[in-house]
Amino acid sequence: MTEVRFEGVEFEYDAGRPVVREFDVVVPGGSVVALVGRSGAGKTTVTDLVARFHDPTRGRILVNGTDVRDFRLRTYRELLALVQQDTFLFDGSVRDNIAYGRHDATDAEVEDAARRANAHEFIAKLSDGYGTVVGERGVRLSGGQQQRLAIARAILARPQILILDEATSSLDTESEQLIQASMATLLAGRTTFVIAHRLSTVKRADLILLLEDGRIVERGNHDELMAARGAYYTMVLRQMASHDQGGDGFDALRSEDRS
Repeated sequence: MTEVRFEGVEFEYDAGRPVVREFDVVVPGGSVVALVGRSGAGKTTVTDLVARFHDPTRGRILVNGTDVRDFRLRTYRELLALVQQDTFLFDGSVRDNIAYGRHDATDAEVEDAARRANAHEFIAKLSDGYGTVVGERGVRLSGGQQQRLAIARAILARPQILILDEATSSLDTESEQLIQASMATLLAGRTTFVIAHRLSTVKRADLILLLEDGRIVERGNHDELMAARGAYYTMVLRQMASHDQGGDGFDALRSEDRS
């Protein structure tokens, strides 16, 4: 299990204008953390810091007690996997896309990852199976199929730390159900950071961090934060009301809550 600890983390793109500040939290190994908040709250920046796309301006991030800056970047990145809304697929075969980053993977390992991602069934129906060329950015596949390949890739990579930018908000119900089922396999035993838009995803998190102006203003699990009747409680009520009017949980206000 991989613990991630933030100690006094701050980050600024421009000097004197921090977008993450006073960020202190311990993420136990194997837990799922949901980051929620409005646009500009700092959610994406926090996950970018975890992925080492940036390093903190002040403070430090520790992985199992070691400052991430003490790792060689390539070695550190091998500990991580990212599954984003905009799936990165290249114009190659299904197999090569799943094995991206694990070029030594056997055909059996690739197929096992695909099965665990609920992708094997549709792959088997493609013209050349795992040898089918998906086209630039996976244009020959549906959105749900693309996401299941991305999940299969992450499963095959066996990451210790997983970063998810909610992958199901624009998918049809059947595709979302298949992906949610495969997500359970992907999350098992991994320390996971989720930029969450759907209430269903947030409720399942072990820890929810509500961010405002780069600070953690509320923390706890769903039941604890609802009982506290603070800003998270108000946000949930708004999302539930939006859902009743045809929206979809946290995703209903995605355009204003994204960061």
